[in-house]
Amino acid sequence: MEELSERTTSACTMQDNDIHTTADPDNITLRLVRNGDSPQKMAVENSCRNLNIVKSVDVLYQEYRDTSKQQEIEQRRQRDGLPTAGSGVTAVPTLQLQLRNSMHSLSLWQNLEAVKDSGLLKTLETKETILQEAMFELVTSEASYYKSLELLETHFLRNPLLVNTLSQSDMHFLFSNIEDIMKASERFLMDLEHRIEESILISDVCDIVHFHAVNHFQVFISYVINQAYQEKNYRRILQENAIFRENISILEKQPKVKGLSFTSFLILPFQRITRLKLLVQNILKKVEENSESEKTAILAHQELERIVKECNEGVRKMSRTQELISIEKTLEFKSKSVPVISHSRWLLKKGEVQQMSGPKSTRTMRSRKLYHPIYLFLFNNLLLITKRSSSGEKYQVLDSCSRSMLRTEDLEDQGQMLACAFVLKLLENQEDREVSYMLKTESISDKLDKLRWIYALTPNRRTRFLSTSAHQPDSAQVQCIQSYSSQEPDELSVEMADVLHILECTDDGWMLGERLHDGERGWFPIRVVERIKSAEVRAQNLKECQRIQQAQEGAQGSRAASRGRRPAKSPQYTPTWTDL
Repeated sequence: MEELSERTTSACTMQDNDIHTTADPDNITLRLVRNGDSPQKMAVENSCRNLNIVKSVDVLYQEYRDTSKQQEIEQRRQRDGLPTAGSGVTAVPTLQLQLRNSMHSLSLWQNLEAVKDSGLLKTLETKETILQEAMFELVTSEASYYKSLELLETHFLRNPLLVNTLSQSDMHFLFSNIEDIMKASERFLMDLEHRIEESILISDVCDIVHFHAVNHFQVFISYVINQAYQEKNYRRILQENAIFRENISILEKQPKVKGLSFTSFLILPFQRITRLKLLVQNILKKVEENSESEKTAILAHQELERIVKECNEGVRKMSRTQELISIEKTLEFKSKSVPVISHSRWLLKKGEVQQMSGPKSTRTMRSRKLYHPIYLFLFNNLLLITKRSSSGEKYQVLDSCSRSMLRTEDLEDQGQMLACAFVLKLLENQEDREVSYMLKTESISDKLDKLRWIYALTPNRRTRFLSTSAHQPDSAQVQCIQSYSSQEPDELSVEMADVLHILECTDDGWMLGERLHDGERGWFPIRVVERIKSAEVRAQNLKECQRIQQAQEGAQGSRAASRGRRPAKSPQYTPTWTDL
């Protein structure tokens, strides 16, 4: 395989670079030092060296992230023929090149003076310019992220107002391994900026992403998994420590923080690793198929996907175990005891429904005596049917069944009185026999809860609950225009600019959807999304999604071929720095 430096078309280059660090190994500062630069070489390279990507970024990552997502939404609206925040009609390629060109965001690659002076914009095809912008955004957004991390360190972590009011253990709870996170970002950003300084026509950035993901991004996993403790202890410290509470308020009001909360800085690492995966996906969509750039993008995506999954699984495992322990303490088994706590079990949905009994005539159905409440605990592999105690603190287990042995029947077509009713069949309950329960949700005018229960109990009941790969180009799609955090286990947290396939839509203002970029499913309110009307846009979204899926499948095949072993370093890239 050719070395990247040999494949790069350079408008200006930088050679003989050494990276030196400070003597203090616990506080590594990376500095780019150019040795042997002649006046002639300095004149040739002057435009490149004056890029100063890091110094020129004055946008905090929280600002960049919000603005970038809003601009993605505006771009999609324009392509979809909908009114946008701007005026006039802009061609799609031109619009794609304006994503971050505002005073509240980061500058464009094409607006760099070195790029303008080089004449490249006159010769490059539009698709190549768009690719350059995608790679440049990864670099400048990393600079913005690092700027926010620096503020977290200097304004909070090292600030006497906090240090002098917290114990060492509380400092660890709040900041975890954030210093390791900063070092990883510093190394990463150094290599990215060096790549841009090598040539204003960026050859690649995904090889650098892959190297750092393999060798240095493990620190994200520890930090993200600890966030549950971080949030819990932050709330505790706020309640117990009045001085800390006052000082945090003072620090949050300082102009340099720009009105952002302390917690918005603490959650930066998880936001960044997930966003970095999406930025690599964006590059992967734009590189030429079967090219070297595609190969490095696939490798980078593979590693980032692994890290994000480990982060998510670590957080889920911790919260799920705590939830199972809490639930088991409230259960009282009437006869056969069922062990609830298991590493392979988690809660999907819980709540009260009404069990219907007696003759199913119109007269008896109007009687409140026909109904009595039961409480369901649905796990991924088990259903517990319980009755709440009079105190409301305990639940007596009446029946149980493996989730795979559940069947449901919707009774909506049997009259208005049964509109919110459904039959739940346990093919083999705790007594090894088949039983049926006729259930209805709380409100006779609300069908949403019934649909959510049916889907949770028997997710494969309807053929329309398909995987993303089975969707057709004309399948309904929406884009998220407002972030939403899930409130129930069967809901899906969505971020601005997420694109989702619609699997179910109710009259009660909710949708069941599947996010394109990761296949996650769940319910969310209709008010936070906007339908994508253009069939062309939907088809393009699906095509891009399928390409990402193919990359994932290829990555999985590579992992299988190597029997799960990850290389110690990228064979394609060597960093430009060393730790002395």
